[in-house]
Amino acid sequence: MECSEPAELAAAHFAESYSCSQSLLLAYAPRLGIEPGMAARIAAPFGGGIAHMGWTCGAVTGALMVIGLRCGHEAAGDRETRERTHAVAGEFISLFDARNGSVVCRELLGHNVSTPEEMASAMAEGAFESCCPNLVRDAAEIVGNVLDWD
Repeated sequence: MECSEPAELAAAHFAESYSCSQSLLLAYAPRLGIEPGMAARIAAPFGGGIAHMGWTCGAVTGALMVIGLRCGHEAAGDRETRERTHAVAGEFISLFDARNGSVVCRELLGHNVSTPEEMASAMAEGAFESCCPNLVRDAAEIVGNVLDWD
């Protein structure tokens, strides 16, 4: 796949039927030194607002994984790095929320995908196809900007 821009790469992964969280982590995996299969497995449970519960948008959780892998702390007592990571994550969340009006999957989709009826309704209306690619692109672009990646 030839996509140099992470936002377009993330959207392309989503179009291949990866979840929103997987698409984000896969788009940045090469820059993070993570094997694509490992990235896909790590992010797998977070799609659909965490296990199709409609909670935090998978594009957001995928971006937070990218932030943690790029600047998270390893040593338990490293408060300075922890605080910096929380600040970067908070900036990402604020920017995503300002652009999209929420970070909650069910609010963004307009469907509570945790129920079979609402999941069926979201699928029948094409909510995932009409809404999620833009959210994936936005999250990939915003996380690249807050991490100062070109």
